[in-house]
Amino acid sequence: MQPVLKSKQPKVGTTIFTVMSKMAHDYGAINLSQGYPNFDCDEKLKELVCYYTKKGYNQYPPMAGVMAFRESLAEKVSRHYQVDYHPETEVTITSGATESIYAAITAVVCSGDEVIIFEPAYDCYAPTVELNGGKPVFITLEPPTYQIDWGKVKNAINPKTKLIIINTPHNPTGTVLSPSDLESLAQIVKDKAIFLLSDEVYEHIIFDGKPHQSLMLHPTLKERTFVTGSFGKTFHVTGWKIGYCLAPKQLTEEFRKVHQWLTFTTITPVQYALAEYLKAPENYIHIPEFYQKKRNIFNEALKASRFEFTPSSGSFFQNVNYAKITDEFDQDLSKRWTKEIGVASIPVSVFYHQQNDFKVLRFCFAKDEETLKIAAEKLCKI
Repeated sequence: MQPVLKSKQPKVGTTIFTVMSKMAHDYGAINLSQGYPNFDCDEKLKELVCYYTKKGYNQYPPMAGVMAFRESLAEKVSRHYQVDYHPETEVTITSGATESIYAAITAVVCSGDEVIIFEPAYDCYAPTVELNGGKPVFITLEPPTYQIDWGKVKNAINPKTKLIIINTPHNPTGTVLSPSDLESLAQIVKDKAIFLLSDEVYEHIIFDGKPHQSLMLHPTLKERTFVTGSFGKTFHVTGWKIGYCLAPKQLTEEFRKVHQWLTFTTITPVQYALAEYLKAPENYIHIPEFYQKKRNIFNEALKASRFEFTPSSGSFFQNVNYAKITDEFDQDLSKRWTKEIGVASIPVSVFYHQQNDFKVLRFCFAKDEETLKIAAEKLCKI
């Protein structure tokens, strides 16, 4: 008798990112869909990787990450946010932020637990909750502001609520949390046994002089939060898959129990290279203005189009509303325009569990200036 494989995730298929990037390649379109830069990282960083590789730092590092790297990261966090994490017991290096998110959810979510997710949401949150027997509870954020209604959050909480997932700066909307948002969240959870997961991979890609409101900044939130980040986003090296998790000791202990079975650890010479690179603040403090310039170039070029949009506050994504152009379903439209216009985008409905169609497309502006201008020129012809 042949065994029959019953899928644990029957609704999960090929991601929209894979689909749209393939279409961009097949039709020769400009790929503003998947979120990665089309430019290289700093030569100094590449030289450091080469240096440590040639010096023989090529074997297994400690499970939690190279200590020099954890120390350098803890120093950077203390310097930038005035918040302390102990490198030995509260800092863990992971194979990308997605692994951190998976490990954090797995560490706390058990069968029957409920997890609050704000949608549109990055696509790994809900499937990971479900794989751990949890139940996603969705709170819908609507354009154009995508602001969180904390009253709805309070009403969604019950004795089964185990975790709330936060993402700031937010993918795909480009919104950011404010200090009042942190205070509202703290008031909701302070007397409840609820953990928090804060996806902050775009922490340095934030605009218009706004400071990043990490959950670690609020004492009530810090003590119950897994903060995840990504050096891939910060230093334009998404293919390196280097992330981290900052969490209090008790949370880190459970996090690492999961981490050791997922990847155990991650690439050694790159950890040493980043440990050294992080010591110089000039390597990351100018990133906001670097990406704000790209946002402004793209948005200025789009002003002649028929799209409506509010400039992104963070991340390297710009959402546009096309309701004045057509009422076509966004997933159909994004594919059609990839073929006919020659610019690939991501339809924002894919980030909602019921595929809510608000007539919004997401464009990635982590591209060189010429690419952005050519793409905008094509879009303005619609």
